[in-house]
Amino acid sequence: MIDRDQIVSEDELNAYVDGELPADRRGAVEAWLASHPDDATKVAVWRKQAELIRVRYGTIADERPPQRFNVRRLTRRRYGAIGAAVAAVVAAFLVGGVAGWVARGIEAPSSSDLSRFTTDALDAYRLYVVEVRHPVEVPGDQRPHLVEWLSKRVGTPLRAPELDKMGLKLVGGRLLPGPTGATAFFMYENASGERFTLYCGHTTDQETALRYTVGEQNAAYYWVDRNLAYVLSGPAERDRLHDIAQAAYDQIDRRAPPQGG
Repeated sequence: MIDRDQIVSEDELNAYVDGELPADRRGAVEAWLASHPDDATKVAVWRKQAELIRVRYGTIADERPPQRFNVRRLTRRRYGAIGAAVAAVVAAFLVGGVAGWVARGIEAPSSSDLSRFTTDALDAYRLYVVEVRHPVEVPGDQRPHLVEWLSKRVGTPLRAPELDKMGLKLVGGRLLPGPTGATAFFMYENASGERFTLYCGHTTDQETALRYTVGEQNAAYYWVDRNLAYVLSGPAERDRLHDIAQAAYDQIDRRAPPQGG
């Protein structure tokens, strides 16, 4: 017979991430996560989403919405750990109006997506390159299906560059939320297990050649080609990263026919 006290519900996982889980259930939840890697990955993603929202919305993300809105209760079941942050932001606009909250420091989104793209790409890199069992949703041996699926979800033909000459094999890819909507994420790996990722999605920024940026213990080259932003992330070894990004850049020329289409 299954001991129901040892079964952990999704609501409890949400409460664990939010820091609202009763103390007498914390041990059971942590034991559950240790033996259920899928749920452990889910919790890690929820924490990262909540962190990104707090980074973007500052202290408002931590404010409690007025009781009459009770948005937190409505959002928790559907959106998990990010519900509280979303609720606070929504309530802020409901209570104060857009103009009032702009006066408190919230500004309209910048016309430039590139800074947000590079930040999100480096965050995704750090989150998924350490995954052993679930680094991607679709494996690289299903390249045509992977590219077709991501192209459909992003809404434009995409390419997964062939980087074998650079010593990199396609591990696979996944769909992620990005600054402007659905975003594709491809992962590559070399013989020693070192990983690189390519993150791409729609942007309104002007076309640009390769540019370099440094994150925490990693770095990226990014560029824009015909309304698509690309970020090639990897270890902070500028010359090697540039060679890989250049190889990807050359293959992603939008004038060439797409793969998997």
